[in-house]
Amino acid sequence: MSATTGPGTEEPAPKRTFAFPSALTVLVIVTVAVWLLAFLIPSGAYVRNADGAPVQGSYHRVPDEQSFADRLNDLFLAPVNGLYGVQDAKSGQVGPDLAGELYGSAGVFLFVLAIGAFITVVFATGALDRGIGRLAHRLRERGALLIAGVMVVFSVLGTVEGFAEETLGFYGLIVPLMLALGYDRMTAVGAIILGAGVGVLCSTVNPFATGVASSAADISLGDGIVLRFAMWLVLTAVTIAYVIRYARRVRKDPGRSLSGFLPGDREGTAADAAEPPELTRLHQVILVVVALVFAFMIFSVVPWSSALTGDADATPYGFELGWSFPQLAALFLCAAVLVGLVARMGEQKLSATVIQGAADFISPALVIVLARGVTVIMNNSQITDTVLHSIEGVVKGTSSALFAVIVFLVNLPLAFLIPSTSGHATLAMPILAPLADFAGVSRSVVVTAWAAASGWMNLWVPTTAVTIGGVALAKVGYDRYLRFVWPLLVVLAVLICGFVAAGAALT
Repeated sequence: MSATTGPGTEEPAPKRTFAFPSALTVLVIVTVAVWLLAFLIPSGAYVRNADGAPVQGSYHRVPDEQSFADRLNDLFLAPVNGLYGVQDAKSGQVGPDLAGELYGSAGVFLFVLAIGAFITVVFATGALDRGIGRLAHRLRERGALLIAGVMVVFSVLGTVEGFAEETLGFYGLIVPLMLALGYDRMTAVGAIILGAGVGVLCSTVNPFATGVASSAADISLGDGIVLRFAMWLVLTAVTIAYVIRYARRVRKDPGRSLSGFLPGDREGTAADAAEPPELTRLHQVILVVVALVFAFMIFSVVPWSSALTGDADATPYGFELGWSFPQLAALFLCAAVLVGLVARMGEQKLSATVIQGAADFISPALVIVLARGVTVIMNNSQITDTVLHSIEGVVKGTSSALFAVIVFLVNLPLAFLIPSTSGHATLAMPILAPLADFAGVSRSVVVTAWAAASGWMNLWVPTTAVTIGGVALAKVGYDRYLRFVWPLLVVLAVLICGFVAAGAALT
């Protein structure tokens, strides 16, 4: 017992620090806020064309026929309706016991759980971790090539399947390698966070970003893939060049390091780094299977006739599958089982891993459901079109290129408040997608602009575990990371605006 404490004294209570609420909590708050605002916002509707798109200039007020009990019931059932609410064809109301088309996000919900199971099974085999480790070790004496190689792999995984939080497991490998090559800890942080982050930013077929947004916008996952792929190529190249330029500068003059060096950082060489075990034949087979699964997913969702001819109304080719979330959910469930069988996991371990994978991804799946529940409240109170009409007045008369840039800018603060890409997409797309119809722009451009805004913010905001956790694992100050990344953020923002503006102008 210290001299300053005793039976009659109390230690001061620890100071409470503010912690930003989770995405689930934010969406609960948004749900209640929207429900209350629905009492103040007048009901209205657009006339819809044969495709269900609102006709510009047709907005009109409609009588509010909901009682307080009806509104209270909508609030109570919001998560249920967000999962499997059905929209009545005549009244347009959504409820779990109505007849009509599915309005809830049950398909996307199951898809998230399925891909979570698949990713977890793949990681359980150790093939992906060892593959990246072998790549890093093989390039250990070619620093620039190592940085580029790691960033390309992370970027591919980011754009295909939203590889982000998974990068946290690689700091123990990449940081020592970068230090042994004469670089600093910031180089490792840039290679990991920015490598995966720029891939997610350009999400070509990332199911958790582009996939969810496309579903909410009522378009195919493959729509706009050409624009997003071009963005991915250019932005990834720019980001890699930025990190390599910084790394070479630090290697030439360690005094220019933004992160500085800790005791022991300048000791040892790349040759001292432990060599990861060789890839076994089994690991090689599993990596091939994973590559084939994602390649087939891309093939199954791309509207090839439109992509190759440039005509959005082109007749689909005979080989096009036109798959959506139900088929993709089945694909990844089957793929998870296939990987487990190839890895000879055994029935019990494979079952447990699939269940664990689905459990690990229940959080983003629930975020999607809650966000969809918010749109159900807006739909049943008939305020969605009123909100859309108010935004229509803001963008009316703007060029298609300027409209796309505005969509990017509008989504930046939303991405800060809702760092979950899935929740952000489900919440924003029902409002933003119809605006594209008014502007004469493809809805896929709106999805691309939204994904870019979400990905750009998640490269630096302190509300993401990827950024905060990454700098903590690398023992780099967050303020120093911001100093390192802000010039790149400016360059990326300019390039994004150019790409979405060009994409809008060409549609």
